[in-house]
Amino acid sequence: MTDLTLTAERETLRLAAPFRISGHVFETCDVVVVTLCDGTHTGRGEGGGVYYLNDDADNMLAAIEAARPAIEAGVTRAELQDLMPAGGGRNAVDCALWDLNAKQAGVPVWQLAGIAPPQAKVTTFTLGADDPEVMAKGALAYADARAIKVKLTGDLSLDLERVRHIRAARPDVWLGVDANQGFAIDELDALVAGLVECDVALLEQPLARGRESDLDGYDSAIPIAADESALTSADIAGLAGRFSVFNIKLDKCGGLTEALKIARECREAGLGVMVGNMVGTSLAMAPGFVVAQFCDIVDLDGPTFLAQDRTPSMTYSDGLVSCGVDVWGGEELPA
Repeated sequence: MTDLTLTAERETLRLAAPFRISGHVFETCDVVVVTLCDGTHTGRGEGGGVYYLNDDADNMLAAIEAARPAIEAGVTRAELQDLMPAGGGRNAVDCALWDLNAKQAGVPVWQLAGIAPPQAKVTTFTLGADDPEVMAKGALAYADARAIKVKLTGDLSLDLERVRHIRAARPDVWLGVDANQGFAIDELDALVAGLVECDVALLEQPLARGRESDLDGYDSAIPIAADESALTSADIAGLAGRFSVFNIKLDKCGGLTEALKIARECREAGLGVMVGNMVGTSLAMAPGFVVAQFCDIVDLDGPTFLAQDRTPSMTYSDGLVSCGVDVWGGEELPA
């Protein structure tokens, strides 16, 4: 086991424009970047935390510092799962370990994970909540988008007006909505009916975390995805009969190791799989792109909201997202 040198630093990312969801407006985002070095090879990972769990940069850094002795002693990815709690801090360390291990082995990270070479995927492009006319213009501005996700605020009539405007502007795209816990069960019939009229394909997290049982016996005409209600693999059992899709986010579950486990176990449980993101740079999205290879729905547009991304970066073209090993994930062996 090789001793490692750990560096963990806070970075503040500025958004190109304010981004609004139910109950929150974001203008900046603090992330933690972890670097692990064995003296020859260096691995990196980025964690953004989970705002609704108070998993901010201070807490991420504290969790990393508490685990520093074991990490620097040469922790494995498997050992890390018990060493640190799920969250942005473990995500940053876990992804840095994947990157480091791939470089140590001289193979790309997808090969280390035992999967086929990653393929470009259709990704959603997200519209923050705004006036319906503004959101319709935003949908048109996503000229290459094949899939659009709409942020709602919990105002039923206004939200449905937003969706109607967007659908009228873009009749060609796959359309999903993210309620971010903004509704109550007695509003769901009206919400779903309005969404069906607009050919919406996915309703994400309509109810508050902790109210999952309100969905018992609810027969939705649109698949419902769990986001805030689905943090780690431990939540899979409680989703049965209530949700159709698990939205995996590496900051929620604590890294690529747990994310791949969730994807496998969801398939076994008959759940659809989605990969999403908290706002972050391409360094944070790249491990999610590995998970995307297992997913029905991909939402990895985080860097598109930033005033400036890292270089090299993810590639967004023709509604697709792709990512090379120059961004993250090791190097291919010479031919």
